[in-house]
Amino acid sequence: MKIKEPVGDRWKRAGVRAGAFCLPRIGPATLFVALIAAILSAGPVHRAQAQILGQYIETYTARLSSADHYNSNGVRLHSAAAIIRQDRANYYVYGIRDSEDEPDSFFSVKSNRARMEQMLENGRATPDALDRIVNGTPLIRVDIYSTGINVTVVSD
Repeated sequence: MKIKEPVGDRWKRAGVRAGAFCLPRIGPATLFVALIAAILSAGPVHRAQAQILGQYIETYTARLSSADHYNSNGVRLHSAAAIIRQDRANYYVYGIRDSEDEPDSFFSVKSNRARMEQMLENGRATPDALDRIVNGTPLIRVDIYSTGINVTVVSD
């Protein structure tokens, strides 16, 4: 003779069996694939930043020597944007060039150099990079977009 289970226990056991079908275990391979997908999905964040800055124009590198830290009147410059702007003016207007300076077509135009401060505000540079520009003579890479620039220190 079979002993009947209480109704509550029968449902409890049925729920455990149903849960096995509804929530399958995640194996290591599935977890790995999910992790890779999460990492790769970070790419659109970089593209979104570029879209905010507008269309990509070009990239150049420049050594910000001590000559770039003073304007044409001999006054010391205290902002990274002013120093980068002076570097471009030195390159195109005054012929003062460092061996690591590269040309660019965008800042060869005076009106575009006048937009340097605003473009850096719209762009991206770390506080450390800005400090190194103001207080040192680093080699920088400048990525130019239609509405902003990204500045990276390559080396000191």
